[in-house]
Amino acid sequence: MRLAVVGATGAVGTVMRELLRKRAFPADEVVLFASERSAGKVLDGLTIQPLRDDTVGGFDIALFSAGGSTSKAWAEKFAAGGAVVVDNSSAWRMDPDVPLVVSEVNPDDLDDARKGIVANPNCTTMVVMLPAKALHDRFGLTEMVATSFQAAGGAGQKGIDELAAQVAPLAEDVDQLVNDGRAAARKVEHSVHANTLAFNVVPLLGTLNEEGYTDEEMKLRNESRKILGLPDLRVTPTCVRVPVMVGHSIAVRATFARDPDLGEALEALREFPNLLVEEAPTPLEWAGRDETVVGRVRRDLADPKVLNFFVVGDNLLKGAALNTVQLAELVVDRGLVGSAAPAA
Repeated sequence: MRLAVVGATGAVGTVMRELLRKRAFPADEVVLFASERSAGKVLDGLTIQPLRDDTVGGFDIALFSAGGSTSKAWAEKFAAGGAVVVDNSSAWRMDPDVPLVVSEVNPDDLDDARKGIVANPNCTTMVVMLPAKALHDRFGLTEMVATSFQAAGGAGQKGIDELAAQVAPLAEDVDQLVNDGRAAARKVEHSVHANTLAFNVVPLLGTLNEEGYTDEEMKLRNESRKILGLPDLRVTPTCVRVPVMVGHSIAVRATFARDPDLGEALEALREFPNLLVEEAPTPLEWAGRDETVVGRVRRDLADPKVLNFFVVGDNLLKGAALNTVQLAELVVDRGLVGSAAPAA
């Protein structure tokens, strides 16, 4: 089995490589691909290859995490050469011929990869899907109000680096943080995040549309509908960037067709694979952990059909690299390797 990792030097690609080793993925050969400037360098004892027509054929599985433009340009070429592509970008998520899959939630959708491509959801959507699916199966989900608290690492290594560079200069003058926050915010530069992130929260994450929602927020609505198979699911999203290095958190107000019993809800959450229940989980404490964790599960004060909960997951692991590798494992387990490429 030949496996390609495209975007091998990035933040998610680095975690993918670690997971492939840690989980002993059954590849006989792993080939790393990255940008032209990285081609020829040695990483993990392997020489990084450039993306060219003569280098992308003959793979069984290709894991992509190199951005949407790269995925659009090269995913179909890998698939045409016989690979099942698992793509971590937004390029293919809403394509009707490309399944959008969370490994624990809708694995059967893998069987419908007509283009030979499987899409990995947005990291925020991913975290919400595990408890949403567990509760939907019991009570029938009809609506979600989801407010995210997304880590700097959601923007990749550059997002982490920008936050880290801002902390020390602002921390030097606590009085200014208290009494002249605008001046403090302007002491440092920002280009990755929409505003200074250190000691702050930024309620603008992505590009605004005409209705005042960002593309990040629309992903949360549209991807949730596709993954859960609920095209009419009502979703009201708000995405916020917070000064956390790694780990997305989402506060969810979920409405169901029938009144949810709290005890039954907690039972469903505890029984769901790779989902843990804790009283008040925090992203810092769950950074570097594979599982998704949910807490603050409670009945709504006003509506008997509503449950409120708070869910946390490592956006580089389950939110990206881990689910990608899990999908590759499912492709192997389900005998789909070599079967999903388009017919000549």
